[in-house]
Amino acid sequence: MYGKDFISLHDLTVEQVDSLFDLAIRIKANPGRYLSALSQKTMAMIFEKPSLRTRVSFETAMTQFGGHAIYLGPSDISLGKRESVPDIARTLDRMVEVIMARTFSHESIVQLAENADAPVINALSDKLHPCQALADYLTIFERKGRLEGLTLAFIGDGNNVANSLMFGGAKTGVNVRVVCPEGYEPDEVIVEQARTDAAATGVKIEVVHDPFEGANGADIVYTDVWASMGQEAEKQEREEIFRPYQVNSQLMAKADADAIFMHCLPAHRGDEVTDEVVDSWQSVVFDEAGNRLHAQKAILHALLVGDESI
Repeated sequence: MYGKDFISLHDLTVEQVDSLFDLAIRIKANPGRYLSALSQKTMAMIFEKPSLRTRVSFETAMTQFGGHAIYLGPSDISLGKRESVPDIARTLDRMVEVIMARTFSHESIVQLAENADAPVINALSDKLHPCQALADYLTIFERKGRLEGLTLAFIGDGNNVANSLMFGGAKTGVNVRVVCPEGYEPDEVIVEQARTDAAATGVKIEVVHDPFEGANGADIVYTDVWASMGQEAEKQEREEIFRPYQVNSQLMAKADADAIFMHCLPAHRGDEVTDEVVDSWQSVVFDEAGNRLHAQKAILHALLVGDESI
């Protein structure tokens, strides 16, 4: 992956995804070995949305690698408004070694990558959230001891997280069911791309509408907010539509007895998940959040140093 972009898990081979997991595991187990991995290297962090986990994990990763991160918030550069996305990319390309962006439009990520030689990392767009998915599958591997043959049920909106979980499952051998109301399915193109990837690994990618059918026998039950940032005007309507998709103890009872619960956070407790579930022994949401650091360290190392252990 050296020198490339990290835009989507769909862009990577199975071997590249495996290498990222191996690297993340090695870095997490022995962080002291990598203290100077990115010495004197700088990352520009472009944010159009508020952030806790993304900003802290990436900034901490660069600091612990001996590098530096510069936060560029919405008021700093007004991506595509004060200055065009291509011009921003060409400017940053002459100053930093890597660009990370958390944007509304996926096209902004694409334009940054097209106009910068420095690697660009998709830290979230309205289409994909690959950094989150990589951390999620790392967490599942830690808890289950394997990935191949497991089934993940994503309950809720067919959003950017669901899209990246499908791509990640197809690369790692995890069956993925997206369980959503009619009219809120994932993008059909992404579903078909994930199914094409899945053909090589024998994975099943499904879209179903009944929440209890979707959760039945699942090894992992995953949910996300019903209205993402930028969808605030739809909040009340979505609450009514998605109420039957709340992850509660009754829904979790349909999953495997040893199923784990996941959420990318922040969680709207009492909406998409109850306190009883998110605070239960089955919940791994904070381990999942913590693994953002280790997964993103692996991404940075692979892009700027290489996949192999140093």
